[in-house]
Amino acid sequence: MISKSGRFAKRTFDIVVSFFGIFFLSPAILFMWFLASFDTKNNGFYLQKRVGRHGKIFHLIKIRTMIELKGQTSTITKSNDPRITYFGSKLRKYKLDELPQLFNIFIGQMSFVGPRPDVKGYADELKGEDKIILSIRPGITGPSSIKYKNESQLLSLQKDARKYNDEIIWPDKVKINKEYVINWSFKSDIQYIIETVIRR
Repeated sequence: MISKSGRFAKRTFDIVVSFFGIFFLSPAILFMWFLASFDTKNNGFYLQKRVGRHGKIFHLIKIRTMIELKGQTSTITKSNDPRITYFGSKLRKYKLDELPQLFNIFIGQMSFVGPRPDVKGYADELKGEDKIILSIRPGITGPSSIKYKNESQLLSLQKDARKYNDEIIWPDKVKINKEYVINWSFKSDIQYIIETVIRR
């Protein structure tokens, strides 16, 4: 479990690094916002309700990578999803669409490392010991995110993507994220960040 001093160190790291990230990367974020706005003919920033710490709902900020198609409303996104634009696919490949989440981190809705924030219907329905996952802020990366880095490609190979996600991927993520919270250390957070950068 994360101690009081551990939470302080984790939050301090998030504030300091996200501040400098915003300071240096804001021009790039604004440039991607402009291109995404032109590419999708919509606001280049995409806000989606996600489940955060203690089950509180917040708005996750991303660069918009998909267009709106009639009849395409699934929250399970596959790599061959026709809604994803060419420019959006490039942003997704290098995870650049997630850079605006630096703002989510800075204001305390997210952390650099932790379970990925889920849409309603998953994390908010955790029961018993599994609810320990909600005791920490969701993160941009973490052990489950690294394991399922190619999740969209994996889902695109399945006959029923939602069923595979609900019966295989989601339960495994819960197990991995529980272990992360129980065995947390600041050193492991740094290792996950380094591994995420290397695997880009």
